[in-house]
Amino acid sequence: MTTTPAIWEPLEPALSVRQVLTLERVLAGEPEVVAGASHLDRPVRWVHVAEAADVGVMLSGGEMVLTTGVLLAGDEEKQAEYVRSLHRADAAAVVLGLGRAFPAAPDVMRRAAERCGLPMVVLHRPFPFAELTEEVQSRLVRRKFAAVSLSEAVRTELTALITAGAPLQRLLDEVARHSACPVVVTNLAHRVLGTAGERPAVDDVLRDWERIARQAGGTEGDGWIRAELGGRGERWGRIVLCGYRGDTATGRLLADRAAEALVLHRMLGGGAACSWEEQSAQSLLTDLVSGVVPARQLLPRARAAGLPVNRRTFVPLVVRDGDTPRLDRLLRLLGLPGLVAELADGATAVLLSLPRDQDAGALAAHFAARLRTESGRARTVVAAADPRVVWDDVPAGLREARHVADAVADSAAALDLPPVVRLRDVHLRGLIRLLRDDPHVQSFAERELDGLLCETEEDLLSVLRTYLATGRNKSRTAQLHHVSRPALYRRLESIQVRLGVDLDDFEQAASVHIALLAHDAQQQ
Repeated sequence: MTTTPAIWEPLEPALSVRQVLTLERVLAGEPEVVAGASHLDRPVRWVHVAEAADVGVMLSGGEMVLTTGVLLAGDEEKQAEYVRSLHRADAAAVVLGLGRAFPAAPDVMRRAAERCGLPMVVLHRPFPFAELTEEVQSRLVRRKFAAVSLSEAVRTELTALITAGAPLQRLLDEVARHSACPVVVTNLAHRVLGTAGERPAVDDVLRDWERIARQAGGTEGDGWIRAELGGRGERWGRIVLCGYRGDTATGRLLADRAAEALVLHRMLGGGAACSWEEQSAQSLLTDLVSGVVPARQLLPRARAAGLPVNRRTFVPLVVRDGDTPRLDRLLRLLGLPGLVAELADGATAVLLSLPRDQDAGALAAHFAARLRTESGRARTVVAAADPRVVWDDVPAGLREARHVADAVADSAAALDLPPVVRLRDVHLRGLIRLLRDDPHVQSFAERELDGLLCETEEDLLSVLRTYLATGRNKSRTAQLHHVSRPALYRRLESIQVRLGVDLDDFEQAASVHIALLAHDAQQQ
C-alpha cells in the first residue's frame, strides 16, 4: 500500500523583535522603541527577565531581556554597563517596564543602546512580564517542534526514495516541494548537475548562473542557502536553495537533510549506472533531441551545465555503439568543449561547442579518427549534421545526425563510409528511413519481399541484403558470407524464384533493394 506524503508548508520565520512588539499582549503595555529602531528585525531566540548589571554573563545570544530597572535606578554607570553587557552577549533587545524605578526612559541607557545598535523598548503601562514570556516562548517552542517534525519527515521521505532506487531528479523534486523554491546541485566548479522547482523560476536562476553562484559565495543572504556535499574528508559538490522564503534556520535544516540524502544516494550508486554529470547531460540532450521543450528555454540549462554558448559553432554528432565515459574522456583529452549523453538503441549524442574561427569539419573528423583508434573499432559510425551557429537550430541538427546514424546502423560494415557520415552520404537509405512509417511504403515492402519474410528464409534475406548493398558484387558477397561462388549462385537463384524477379535487371533489382531498405528501417 502506498501513501501520499504530506504537503508541508514552509515554517513561519523566527520571531523578530518587530513581530514580538506587534503581539496583542505586548501592545497592551503600549510599547515604544526609544533606541536601535533600525535593528528591529533581529530574531528572538528566547525571553529572559533580568535585573543584575552584569546580566550578560547569563545569556547565550538572541534573548529579549525584560527588566524594571529596580537595581539600576540612581546609578548611571550601572545603567550604561547593563546595556553594554547585553550588547556583548548579543542580546536581541532590552524591554524596560516604566514605573517606580524609571518613570521615563533613562537617557544614559537610551544613548548607550543607540551607540551599540541594541533595540531598546519601554512599556508605558504596567505589564506582567510573565504574560510576555509565556506568549513568546510558547510560540518558539511550537516552532522548534515543527522544525523537528519537518526534519524527520524530509529525512524519512528522502530515505524511502533512495531505498526504492529513485533517480537524482526525484530526490531534488521532493526537496523543492518542501522548500518551495528552486533547488540546484553543482560540482565544486559551479557546473550545474541537477535542478528542481518551478521551471520559470529555475530558468531565472540559471540564466546567469556562474556569475550569480560566484557572487553569492558562501553567504546566505536573500534566501540563498547552501550545504556541502562530500564524504571521507573530501567535498565534491553542493546543494543550493535559491531564494528560500522561510527563516534561515529552517532553510539550513532542509539543505542539511537534502545533503545527507544526496551523499547517501551517490554512495549507493544513485539508482543508475551513470554519474550525476552524465545524467545532467543526458537530460539536456534528450530534451533537445525530442523538441518537446523549445531550445530557447534550454539555453540557461546548457550554459549552467558548463557548455559555452555565446558566439559558438555547434556541431551535432551521434555515435553508434559509443561508450559514453570514453567519449567524455576523449573530448577532455582533445580539449573540445561539449556534452555527451546516451540516447537510446545504442546511440550516443555528442554536442560540440567550438569557437567560430575553428574548422568544425576538420575537428569532427579528427574526433572520429581518434575515437576509432581509442575504441579499436574501425567501423564505428560517427554521424554528423552540418554545423549550427544559432542555438535554436541545434535540436534539428541533433535529429538529423540521429537520422543519419540510424540510416546506416545495420549496413555500416557493407558500406564504404567516410570517417564522419553526413546526410549526403546516406542517399536513398536516408530517404527510405524518413518514409518508413508510411503505410504505402510498408505495403510495398511486404509485397516485394513476400517470398522471403518467413523465419525459415532469414538466411536468404541476409544474402540478398549483402548482395544489393555491395552493388551486386558476387565475389564480395560470397566472401562476406564465407561461401563458395557456386553456393552463392544457388542461393541467388533461389531468391529470384521466391520473389519472381530477375536480379540482373536493374529496375527489378532496384525495386527489391528499396523494399529491403524499407523493411529493415521498419524493424528498427
